[in-house]
Amino acid sequence: MNADIAPARASRPDPTQPGTPARHFTIRLSATPRGARLARRLTAGQLHTWGRPYDSEANRTAALLVSELATNAAVHGRVRGRDFRLRLTLHPGDATLRIELTDPRPESRPPAPGVLRRPSPDEESGRGLLLVEGLSTHWGTTCADPYTKTVWCEVDLA
Repeated sequence: MNADIAPARASRPDPTQPGTPARHFTIRLSATPRGARLARRLTAGQLHTWGRPYDSEANRTAALLVSELATNAAVHGRVRGRDFRLRLTLHPGDATLRIELTDPRPESRPPAPGVLRRPSPDEESGRGLLLVEGLSTHWGTTCADPYTKTVWCEVDLA
């Protein structure tokens, strides 16, 4: 598997103690519905490994956020032959999880936070970013280079 996981230490630090280093998980996935499903499952598994059990509200919320952002990356950020990247960063000191989805379509940016329009009840799509905005503490979009964009959000897992 093409995942980069922060190396485990011989003695595991207590994630509830201040000063504990952030934990990272990064993987590239195909920009397809299957890749989006896999992103959700891998997120749930990684959070379980980091001490947030599968059946916890924190795990379910993070998996839902990843699902929405990964689906958007597969649908709106897809370029044939290019993957999207999922990156999770857990800051144990304040129990904040940063979720980043990077895709190869910098020109296809979502609306800015706070200005999302609510779809009419008969529309079948258009609610994903409303969920992201409602469930996360912050979210936004960055373009670090001319070839990609990253849609990110942060969620409090405490």
